[in-house]
Amino acid sequence: MPHSSAPSQRMLRAGELIRHALADVFMRGETGDPELERLKFSVVEVQMSPDLKIATAFVRPLVVGEERKVLHACTRNQNYIRGLLAPKLDMKFMPQLRFRIDTSLDYASKIDNILHSPHVAQDLEKK
Repeated sequence: MPHSSAPSQRMLRAGELIRHALADVFMRGETGDPELERLKFSVVEVQMSPDLKIATAFVRPLVVGEERKVLHACTRNQNYIRGLLAPKLDMKFMPQLRFRIDTSLDYASKIDNILHSPHVAQDLEKK
């Protein structure tokens, strides 16, 4: 049976369940960390490992320039947050949490700038 690199339906479902639970914990301020509660950010996506033992949460701060603060605060509290999520989720095992900064909007902006550059626009006009 060929192995595909696309996430399975199970991985997608587990990631979405964890994303909703994480967003709920952060929105309600249940972490008990004043710095984490002060920072405003969103949980964009949660990617699961194939064995569902590691959940990588991609977060994006609402204020530009606070990426390091958000990442540091989330990483510092990851075990406590994991403990908060476990009773909320109907999963056999609670995965380890890892936090990363979401850079997808930056990448999309970079591609958009390239497409609107004069050199590319000039090539597109010729067709």
